[in-house]
Amino acid sequence: MARICVYCGSSSGNSPNYAAAARDLADALVERDFGLVYGGADKGIMGTIADAVLAKGGEVHGVIPTALSDKEIAHQSLTALHIVSSMHERKTMMAKLSDGFIAMPGGFGTLEEIIEILTWGQLQFHRKPCGLLNIDAYFDHLLRYLDHAVDEGFLRPENRQMLLCDVTADGLLQQFAEYKPPRVEKWTK
Repeated sequence: MARICVYCGSSSGNSPNYAAAARDLADALVERDFGLVYGGADKGIMGTIADAVLAKGGEVHGVIPTALSDKEIAHQSLTALHIVSSMHERKTMMAKLSDGFIAMPGGFGTLEEIIEILTWGQLQFHRKPCGLLNIDAYFDHLLRYLDHAVDEGFLRPENRQMLLCDVTADGLLQQFAEYKPPRVEKWTK
């Protein structure tokens, strides 16, 4: 793996633990010589992780649509800032630049991005690891929902196991190193 994409909020959230976790993840990425790919903003958790990777001498690729860049939220000190025309182009470029995907606490966009890239993995469009950095049990309700989807026959257990989860950056990146994607020819019963 060369670069890890991190989906996270353009808000900082209510707990200082989210920013602390972003800095810990930045440390873990740089320590392993992974570059960061992210949404390109200088605000919230996005700005925190980008600044922390840059401060440690790491590589940061931001990908931001013109509409957001024009609102002056694009980070101006990145290794590379890719300005694209749409959110769809943004997600496609982020996927191409990345060798794995982590979601940190965030809102609609974060959830949509990790679920879409996980779906691409289920459909075998890629074989890259996807995971949640579950700070302060932030994703526990989502994990219960996915377990419920398995129980109700909408999600195969093998596909459910594709979404890795840990409460620490080191633990999650260790799971990434050991990840072997399932070979499932049919997605439901």
